[in-house]
Amino acid sequence: MKEVDGVVAIGSDGQVTLGTTVLKHGAAKVRRLAGGRVVAGFAGSVADALALFTRFEAKLEEYGHNLERAAVELARDWRTDKVLRNLEALLVAADRTTTLLVSGTGEVLSPDDHVVAVGSGGPCALAAARALVAHTALPAAAVVRESLVIAAAIDIYTNDHITIEELGP
Repeated sequence: MKEVDGVVAIGSDGQVTLGTTVLKHGAAKVRRLAGGRVVAGFAGSVADALALFTRFEAKLEEYGHNLERAAVELARDWRTDKVLRNLEALLVAADRTTTLLVSGTGEVLSPDDHVVAVGSGGPCALAAARALVAHTALPAAAVVRESLVIAAAIDIYTNDHITIEELGP
């Protein structure tokens, strides 16, 4: 996830694994929510993440598309609800002004530099994105794409079937 010049981009690889077996190469782990005003992505269990997307979109509707409020309420429910508490995923969401990482332990974090990455290849993608932002003038989508390509070359649980969603100014 990266914001450059008012453009927010979020991307994902397409690999879904079960243990050491690749089950799918072209999964869509990012999507637009709230009528296209929010982009979100996940890492972790696919079924759990899809359940979270549904809950998160309902929270966005309930709170007038206020990203921060919806994320806080989702995190609260996720941490305290008996069923949600067992979901194993991380959620990244952004609108044009705010970037958030939401977890099941109650964290709703906004990174200082608007760059965040999750998943097994997350640390590689995060390092690559920060380097690209600091040393190039690439647009947000290019930063996301190149970061994921680098992560895919390093992490065995990350592939190069990349999906990117953008929000423009």
